[in-house]
Amino acid sequence: MAKISIVVPHHLTQDEAVGRIKKLLGEVKSQFADKISELHEEWNGSVGKFSFSAMKKFSVSGTLTVKPSSVELAGDLPFAASFFKGKIESIIRERAETLLA
Repeated sequence: MAKISIVVPHHLTQDEAVGRIKKLLGEVKSQFADKISELHEEWNGSVGKFSFSAMKKFSVSGTLTVKPSSVELAGDLPFAASFFKGKIESIIRERAETLLA
């Protein structure tokens, strides 16, 4: 497993940031329904745990922590995805920065 860790600053309230992230997870689920299955998310206040299967054979899991001025994502990628770790981090960071602007 490859570890991924991303911190994205924001200027929103924690509640607004959590709401936007939850909405995004729902959009991702429908947009990539052919590639992502078994998407689970569980929130406890401003901390969310997620897991899903990518392409029905790769397990991905992690935690999203929404802090007063940043969102932290920590997760595990399957070994096969470790070759694309930089690209994956870049895409997530870009999408998060747009979402939290």
